[in-house]
Amino acid sequence: MKTCDLPAYAIADLVRTRQISAVEVLEDALERIRRVDGRLGEVDAPRAESEEDLSSVHAFTQVTEDYAREQAQKIDQLVKDGENPGPLAGVPYTAKDIFTVKGVRTTAGSKILSNYIAPYSATVVERMEAAGAVMLGKVNLDEFTYGSSSESSTYKPVPRNPWDTSRVVGGSSGGSAAAVAAGEGAISLGTDTGGSIRHPAAFCGTVGLKPTYGRVSRYGLIAFGSSLDCPGPLTRNVTDAAITLQAIAGHDARDATSAAVPVPDYLAEMEKEVRGLRIGLSEEFFRVTYFDAESMELVENPIDDQIREAVLSVAGFLAQLGADIVTDVPMPHTKYGVPTYFVISRVEASSNLLRFDGVKYGYRTSQSFKDLPELYRKTRGEGFGVEPKLRMLMGIYLSAAQFDKGYYQRALKARALIRQDFETVFDPRGKYRLDALLTPTAPSTAFPIGSVYGDSVLMQYSDQLTATTNHAGIPGLSFPVGFDRDNLPIGAQVLGPDYSEGRLLGIARAYEEVTEEKAWRNLKPPLVAALDS
Repeated sequence: MKTCDLPAYAIADLVRTRQISAVEVLEDALERIRRVDGRLGEVDAPRAESEEDLSSVHAFTQVTEDYAREQAQKIDQLVKDGENPGPLAGVPYTAKDIFTVKGVRTTAGSKILSNYIAPYSATVVERMEAAGAVMLGKVNLDEFTYGSSSESSTYKPVPRNPWDTSRVVGGSSGGSAAAVAAGEGAISLGTDTGGSIRHPAAFCGTVGLKPTYGRVSRYGLIAFGSSLDCPGPLTRNVTDAAITLQAIAGHDARDATSAAVPVPDYLAEMEKEVRGLRIGLSEEFFRVTYFDAESMELVENPIDDQIREAVLSVAGFLAQLGADIVTDVPMPHTKYGVPTYFVISRVEASSNLLRFDGVKYGYRTSQSFKDLPELYRKTRGEGFGVEPKLRMLMGIYLSAAQFDKGYYQRALKARALIRQDFETVFDPRGKYRLDALLTPTAPSTAFPIGSVYGDSVLMQYSDQLTATTNHAGIPGLSFPVGFDRDNLPIGAQVLGPDYSEGRLLGIARAYEEVTEEKAWRNLKPPLVAALDS
């Protein structure tokens, strides 16, 4: 029995009932990786050039086969002894290479951490292991998660979209989304700072969940923007997302920002009817507003018509199920999400990058140096790629007293206004009384590799529809809703008030059920379909 394309919940049931062993599941997953992933990402390796490279996924930076086999054997022994192996028994998963795993290299996609072996594991990794999941390896990402296409990774070749390997996977959790879409593990752990779980989930046709800030511990996550970062799962279906969130959510005393809020039964929450729910649509999420450097003005462009139609179709299905669709919901500060993110994330990124200095751990220059400042300059100059350097310099500029023009304070005020927009529409005593907001996840489907990379500002605007969620700290769930005329996945997202993950899972699950007979639900990425034939 081949298990690569089975849901996580089905795999766990087969392992628990001894119809298949965790080791057999692992072998299936490793075989899939060997057949579709191609060469692993490496520092300073050549980009994809050969025909094999151009048609492979390249999701992984490393495959932890020995580590995985030990975990799988442990699960099989627990089953044999009649003990409970956990809700994710034997389920293969991957971890974005931004999470520490004890004894395993953790790189953040950067040369500056290319030799770093973590002495401890992230809380989410510990909790996945406690739930019985088996880690296959680390997957690629934008360097330090800085980007929206996973092209900025120092580890080449960069990931390629399983639906069309000439296209990007989205970012920064691009390796995670690509691995799940290609059957290289049923689950992947990613992080979402401005849309970095939901954006690649939309591009690769997977489910991606950004929890409420503090719902999942950040301990062991190499920080980008500490007030924005949220760990969460990417899966192929909504039920797997619910089970994974159940496993990793909850208070963690090692994380000061972790919320001491009880964790509900997400599977039970997911099964509640959508009948009677008020679900909103806002025109602010059907256009992208960006700054044109030539005209020096803000320009508005509508999102792709195919994406608009797909999202409105979702609203139609939900209305048939009894949801009340509320149109023309005002979200006036949505257009400021990216400029606000640009400022806040750079200041926080710059602060977090200062720890990488070549002294205590990580890469250190081999050149001679006369003092510590020179050591720092040479180490960072050689160890950081373009994006970390840009963000460190911009963060220093925005926060340094001698350059202060109030950008950071203004960004914090804009962030408060964005939060206020959501509080207004979700207020149960207000005019709109929304239970959720339905929006597109991204303004386009996956774009060609190399078509946007290099323009840091333009790249940022692909996150306009997701970034406000991180400013507000609320949960967001992206789920597949069809394909465009180029057979590329389209994603929609539902956003809700704090700790409403169960409700969002229920909405997405209801749509999943009502469309399960649609032909597009049976499509597989071409390279996976080729294996079947």
